[in-house]
Amino acid sequence: MLLRLAHSRAHHRLILPASRALSTASAPAPAPAPATTPPAAPPLSAADLELLLRRGHYSASTRRFHSLLPLLSHPSLLLSSALHLSRRAHPSLPTPPQPPPTAAAAAADALSSPSSHLRLLIPSRLKGQPLPFPTLPLRLAMRGAASALDAVFAPRAATFAYRGRHAAVRYVRSIPSATWFFRVTIQRQRFGPRHVRRLLDAISGKVDDPGFLEYLNELFVSDAVAFELGGCELGRGLPQESELTATLVNIFFDPVDRELMAVREEVHKKNPRMKDDNVLHTPVRVYAVRYLDDILVVTSGSKMLTIEIRDRIIAVLERDLEVKVDRLGSSIHSAVSEKIEFLGIEFQAVLPSVLHPPMSEKAKRARKKYLKMKAEKAQELKNARETRRKKLGLKILNHLFKRVRRGEEFEFDFRIENEVQLVFKDWAEAAVAEYFKSQEHCEYWHRLLASGDFLSLARVRDQLPPALVDSYDKFQEALDRFLMPMRGHDMAEEEERLAEEEEEKEYEKRTVEDLTELKMRANVPIELVRKAVKLAGFTNSMGRPRPIKLLLCLDDADIIKWYAGVGRRWLDFFCCCRNFKMVKTVVSYHLRFSCFLTLAEKHECTKRQAISHFTKDLKVANDDGVAEVHFPTEREIKMMGDKNLSDPKPVDGALTMMLVRLAVDDTSHPCLTHFCAKTDTVIYRIRLLQNRLNVDPLNENKWVHGLSAIHESLNKKCLSLCSMHASDLLLGKITLQDIDCTQFVDVE
Repeated sequence: MLLRLAHSRAHHRLILPASRALSTASAPAPAPAPATTPPAAPPLSAADLELLLRRGHYSASTRRFHSLLPLLSHPSLLLSSALHLSRRAHPSLPTPPQPPPTAAAAAADALSSPSSHLRLLIPSRLKGQPLPFPTLPLRLAMRGAASALDAVFAPRAATFAYRGRHAAVRYVRSIPSATWFFRVTIQRQRFGPRHVRRLLDAISGKVDDPGFLEYLNELFVSDAVAFELGGCELGRGLPQESELTATLVNIFFDPVDRELMAVREEVHKKNPRMKDDNVLHTPVRVYAVRYLDDILVVTSGSKMLTIEIRDRIIAVLERDLEVKVDRLGSSIHSAVSEKIEFLGIEFQAVLPSVLHPPMSEKAKRARKKYLKMKAEKAQELKNARETRRKKLGLKILNHLFKRVRRGEEFEFDFRIENEVQLVFKDWAEAAVAEYFKSQEHCEYWHRLLASGDFLSLARVRDQLPPALVDSYDKFQEALDRFLMPMRGHDMAEEEERLAEEEEEKEYEKRTVEDLTELKMRANVPIELVRKAVKLAGFTNSMGRPRPIKLLLCLDDADIIKWYAGVGRRWLDFFCCCRNFKMVKTVVSYHLRFSCFLTLAEKHECTKRQAISHFTKDLKVANDDGVAEVHFPTEREIKMMGDKNLSDPKPVDGALTMMLVRLAVDDTSHPCLTHFCAKTDTVIYRIRLLQNRLNVDPLNENKWVHGLSAIHESLNKKCLSLCSMHASDLLLGKITLQDIDCTQFVDVE
């Protein structure tokens, strides 16, 4: 690799794609005619370059970058701006001679080969493999290539090819009546030359630019873009992951998407949906979800149909893409009786009553008690307002009466009789309505008005005029209708009957749903979370919080920020799961009290003293002496749930990385965060968990399955960060992809 990186390919020129085909870059060509010369465009500003580099390539939307595509058709302008900005942000970079104003191609010649803009990071252990990192200009070029490829291929992508984890999980949760599912398990393998050849063939079908294809091939040959299929590094925001990875993987798996779309269309045509609403009909359907190289297929048909679909997908992967598939791991599972793990979350088809169970008798009694207390409190507040209003009215009337007795007169510009009449009318109607709500009052007046009804006697009614008898009968009917109180047992029976009818309707609806529907349940894999908590050292063998002694050398604020970064990442990542309450308990209890124990161990005090000093919310003072809260409070954790529609920050291995602040007097090093020119920095050393434990992350027996790990070449490397970006890195607001890893500081 060292020889390959040292080799310079001077006959290649760097060509970046626009939304359409670009000019080729091969042998020197004659000067173009003035009519075909591209119009002069201003170089990209610092804000445009920062927008280009910091855009989230995990989002499917590319509309806001279309404004940059015209400038991408002029690579010399892009590269000259990138070089200028990188030299301004990082003074340690060598300053090449300024290009002449008439020859803009001199700036492009500075990036004639990707291998010349790669830096090798040698791991601290001899058995480790070095990792090449691109410089800032090369990263800008790769990000520009990704934006242009997205503009060409994103409109043609399948709807089930997701770029966001939460969007994919929400779609899986919405799948109805699933009966069988399987996950296409790809063996861990390097994206080798045979895969690169097929990828470039797919790109050449839409982009007619041999120079750009040669540039992409150069990225793979020089290891500027290097990744593995079937691992757990893709889409995690790890520093060893390239900006082009997600775009290239989606383009590479496009044949699989086309095959799945063809399968779905065939199945839907053979099994149309019935238009009769009176018939419960569940047609056979096929659902697919793909997130990078992770594919999940769900069907509502027979097992033989699912086997046929699986064989067709595996055939496309092995025949057309030359990808090795684990057939045993791609076995078909029953969606009802088995669970399947996808994107770090367990899915299973369950009855709707499991997701929304009926209230228990204890819960019903508690709810009735709560509603009764709420009504009593509301009545007390209403009575208090009425009392205050009456007292105020009496005071006003008393004051006016005294002034009238003294002979004073009042003159008003308007007559208030109508307003007073309206107010008293409203008060009277409200008082009457409130009065007749009482069964006791209605019974009292009914007894008074209906007593001594001698007109009910037949001999008396015959001697009276018929009009009087008819009016009396109507009065009695109205009296019985409005004032006849219902007996106590009759009211209880009526309420019980209505409650039984409501319960029967709910039971009937729930039974029909359980017999005709199935819902997909998403759960956090509890055992993996417990293993991760125990591996990091948050808990002991008994499952109780314990201090992490590796953090004792950090400042109090950095300790709290590290715990807060891990907790917030977990809460954002698992917020769409049904048993999210378990993750809340882990963060609110295990991580919080592990932080208290770590602070107590550092200051040689008790846990109670640490809680008393930092409070339950882990408040810490900043440089200005103002108390700040970084760890999520108990109220925030309690209110969290599946309410946020945006995708979380990538899980960049925060659990496996710790930043140790070094006591170095030299503060002349610039901040290594992209587009940050601050020189007031602090030196941090990266410590990785797997190196401290001497554990191989590929060994699933000792490591947590699905837990990403930062490449070991970053272990014990030092980087200079300003206070703001150091805090953002600990809290998870930025990742190591936002830092120039090629400019690590040597403090030996």
